[in-house]
Amino acid sequence: MSDSLNKENPEVRLRAFRAVDEPETCELFIEGHTHVLTSIGVTKVTSSKNEWMFNPATFVIVVESLDRKKVYGGARVQVAGGTEPLPIEQATGAIDPQIFKLVWEFAQKGTGELCGLWNSREISGYGIGCIFLIRAAVAISTQIGIESLFALCAPYTIKPVEAIGMELEESIGNNGTFYYPKLDLLATTMLLKDVSTIKKAYPEDKDAIFKIRETLNIIRLEELRRKTIKIHYETEIPSIDKWDLGNTIKNAKMNFLKGSLDEDDLSIF
Repeated sequence: MSDSLNKENPEVRLRAFRAVDEPETCELFIEGHTHVLTSIGVTKVTSSKNEWMFNPATFVIVVESLDRKKVYGGARVQVAGGTEPLPIEQATGAIDPQIFKLVWEFAQKGTGELCGLWNSREISGYGIGCIFLIRAAVAISTQIGIESLFALCAPYTIKPVEAIGMELEESIGNNGTFYYPKLDLLATTMLLKDVSTIKKAYPEDKDAIFKIRETLNIIRLEELRRKTIKIHYETEIPSIDKWDLGNTIKNAKMNFLKGSLDEDDLSIF
C-alpha cells in the first residue's frame, strides 16, 4: 500500500496512543512537526528537545497513512504532573510566574494541555489541523480522566478551539496574550474548564466529539468546504488501564511546590 495521499479520495487513520508506547511513531511526529515549524521560521520551541516522547503523561494523536508509514499531522495532550512541566508553563513561566499557580489550581482535579498541533501541506484544506485533531484531543481527554484542558494558541487556532468550548484565560500575561515564540507572533492562552460536558462548544463540534467518545473506533466520511476525507478513527487508547491519573496529580503537586522551570523551553501550537 502506498503512503502517498490520494487527493481525489483521501483516506487516513486518526489514532491515539500513549507516547512512551510508540517511540517510532513519535519520531515520525517530530519529523513532520519540525518541518512545519522551520518552514515558518520557528526554530526554538519546547518540542525541540523532544522530551515529551519519554513523558509517561503524554498522549499523542496522529493522522497517518493506512499503512502507518507516513504521518500527515498530529497533536498531543500532555497531563500536568508528568516528567516535565506543561509546555504552556515552560513557554510563559519566565514572563508571568502566575501560570504555575493557575495550572496547579486545575491540576488538582486533573488538567492537561492540547499542544503540538500541526498538519503537513500535503493534507492542508481537509480540516485535519484546524478541526478534526482538536475534536479528537477533547474526545480522548475523558479516557485520560482530566477535567480541563489548556492551549497556547497562534491566532489561526483561536476560533477552532473556541468551537470546542475553550475560552480566553485573561489572568496571565497581557490579558491572556504573549508575544511568543518570537516578537512578531502573538500567542493566546485558552482554557476548557469542562472537558466532559463541553457546554460552550458549538453544536456541530459537540455532537462530533460525543460521537467519537461513544464509538472510539469508527470510520467517518468528513466534509469541510466541499472537500471530503475518509477518516478511520482509532481513538481507544491502548493499555489505558495502566494509566494512573492519581499519581500524576500527586506529582503535579510536588512540581508546583518545587517551582522548577527551565527557561530555555518554549512551546506553541
